[in-house]
Amino acid sequence: MNGSAVADFPSTAELVEGIQNADRARMGQAISLVESELPLHRKQAEALLKELGPAAGKSWRIGVTGVPGAGKSSFLEQLGLHITREREEKVAVLAIDPSSPISGGSILGDKTRMNDLARDPRAFIRPSPSGGTFGGVARRSQEIIRICEAAGFQYCFIETVGVGQSEDLVKKLSDVMILLMITGAGDQLQGIKRGIMEVADLVLVNKADGNNTVPAKKTLAELRQSAAMLPLPAHGRPVVSDTCTSLDQRDMPRIWTHLMDHFNSVVASGWLKENRDTQDRYWVRAQLNEWVQDELDHWLENDAEASSLLSSQSSKLPFSRSAELFRRYQRLRGTND
Repeated sequence: MNGSAVADFPSTAELVEGIQNADRARMGQAISLVESELPLHRKQAEALLKELGPAAGKSWRIGVTGVPGAGKSSFLEQLGLHITREREEKVAVLAIDPSSPISGGSILGDKTRMNDLARDPRAFIRPSPSGGTFGGVARRSQEIIRICEAAGFQYCFIETVGVGQSEDLVKKLSDVMILLMITGAGDQLQGIKRGIMEVADLVLVNKADGNNTVPAKKTLAELRQSAAMLPLPAHGRPVVSDTCTSLDQRDMPRIWTHLMDHFNSVVASGWLKENRDTQDRYWVRAQLNEWVQDELDHWLENDAEASSLLSSQSSKLPFSRSAELFRRYQRLRGTND
């Protein structure tokens, strides 16, 4: 094991030991390490994830998305407390925040909206910046999930920035996708309904309490009608839809049953393993694309001729300049046209 420390981070050995003991401070440091873009940190992150590999992959990964105001954080807190208190199991929440355009850090702080769950010793909540990544996920979401799994968290929730961006990307992190809707979404609901319904596994009309009870049932009927017109998901299970309230935990046992029915089905059919293998291949390619892009950006910024051609005001069309730059890059890499 690589026991050396890099920059301001503890050694890999210390991080591994802390994660295996579910030490929140060490988990936070490990996540900051894998989120770092510095080359030295990247090398230690690779060593860390290699050490954690055998312990990863043992959680249920649950994506949660929804229209603005749908109450994602409140819902997650109630479901999380049901898992930690009633089932006495461990839950991790990766709450993806929009990135600050100045610092690049999280700006919403979802942890502050889940106060009771954040204080629960069986829970771990990590707000992470999206880093400008499309689909409402953080740049290192998959690696963060593996850290939580290695720490023994049986359920990993990924709470997205919002809805209507690129939900397929969130799907590539999850075993099951929960969509939260509310009554009165109007045109916003119509604009996103088909796309998100195609990737959702469980659709919940939240805030179905008080005066909203009857309207929520009407919205549920509309959603079920929409779902009936869509093809079955890849795993072959019809989309499940229901109402719920996040004021308390009264509906959480029923929601839990929906989730367990899904997991039992996809495990028995073999779809879960196939899906995770497909997800892993996607994220390998995504990581390679990111590193190649980083290398290309570095070359464009630091090679005088390339930088000059990039910002040239000549009459050459952008396509022609791109083609010339690509040929130069290929020669630099020792590849052929």
